[in-house]
Amino acid sequence: QVQLVESGGGLVQAGGSLRLSCAASGRTFGWSYMGWFRQGPGKEREIVAAINWSRTYYTDSVKGRFTISRDNAKNTVYLQMNSLKPEDTAVYYCAAQSRPANYLDGYDYWGQGTQVTVSS
Repeated sequence: QVQLVESGGGLVQAGGSLRLSCAASGRTFGWSYMGWFRQGPGKEREIVAAINWSRTYYTDSVKGRFTISRDNAKNTVYLQMNSLKPEDTAVYYCAAQSRPANYLDGYDYWGQGTQVTVSS
């Protein structure tokens, strides 16, 4: 059974930093994208960042502030979030593709989510 378990969320002041982790078990995702999504209050879920074996993607609002990385040996993906803003407040979800696809689609596995709250 495939599981994705997020950790690292919490409450932080604007300008602060958090590091999210997503530990995968049950299979590896070598060539596939693993990504971070978020859903803020009253908003639709959006992709934040994604990484495969050679490429990374960031949504415009986080470029220069967030960094996604991946440790294949640990089957873990990270999201380093710096210069956090109140508008980054959301539940953050880790996701992984069952087979390689476009970075926007094909995410078949999802974590339970971790809350990130940024106070002004």
